[in-house]
Amino acid sequence: MVENEGLRRYVAHAILWIGIAIVAFPVYLAFVASTQDNAVIANGQMSLWPGGHFIETYYKTLFVGSSGTTREPVGMMLLNSLIMALSIALGKIFISILSAYAIVFFRFPFRMTVFWIIFITLMLPVEVRIYPTYKIAADLNLLDSYSGLALPLIASATATLLFRQFFMTVPDELLEASRIDGAGPFRFFKDTLLPLSRTNMAALFVILFIYGWNQYLWPLLITTRDDMQTIQVGIRKMIVTSDALTEWPVVMATSILAMLPPVLVVIVMQKLFVRGLVETEK
Repeated sequence: MVENEGLRRYVAHAILWIGIAIVAFPVYLAFVASTQDNAVIANGQMSLWPGGHFIETYYKTLFVGSSGTTREPVGMMLLNSLIMALSIALGKIFISILSAYAIVFFRFPFRMTVFWIIFITLMLPVEVRIYPTYKIAADLNLLDSYSGLALPLIASATATLLFRQFFMTVPDELLEASRIDGAGPFRFFKDTLLPLSRTNMAALFVILFIYGWNQYLWPLLITTRDDMQTIQVGIRKMIVTSDALTEWPVVMATSILAMLPPVLVVIVMQKLFVRGLVETEK
């Protein structure tokens, strides 16, 4: 019996390592390509070992730019994407937790109607309402601005639903105890609900940060200046479709750099992220 359990464990580990290799090998190839000479890659003679252009390529990528349809350094693109992703994640959490708090703990006319109106917006993703959203952003002079990148994507029915479901599990005794202590609605929210929601907010932050970081269609429409474009748009503009030769080392280096912030967020917030997904009781 012990031998069978040991064998199953080895088989499971082998399958996991094979899966890791399948996922990680393309990333490794992208890193290798970022250190090779462009002519070598264009001729299809790229080796499987890193080349000697690491410092040169990454310096050019971060501070100089490529020769594609965008010449903006990737460092500025990273900053734009970071500001956009943080604004979307923090804004969604802030608005969603307040709306869920109002729906659960306040009694006002048409309370559930308001909730279902918010919930129905799940059927209207950005791609469906892209034209009226762009029209409103343009009328408000939000083009080529950080406000234009983040504000139209800042509301989240999904996060409101998740916070509402969690708040409904909070015992009524906590609310009664807060009232007995003389705590008002704001103090109850700040001192009781926010600490209890810490893991939920962490899990949502990771998901929403990655969602904001990977946005492509909206930044492509809302920005016209190279210095305001995000890294997802920049990667696409670096790939030249005309006779000019694409600088593949710069493109691959940009792709590697684009993966780092989401990976770092997941690593740093891993414990809180897992707890926020699996905990059902507080």
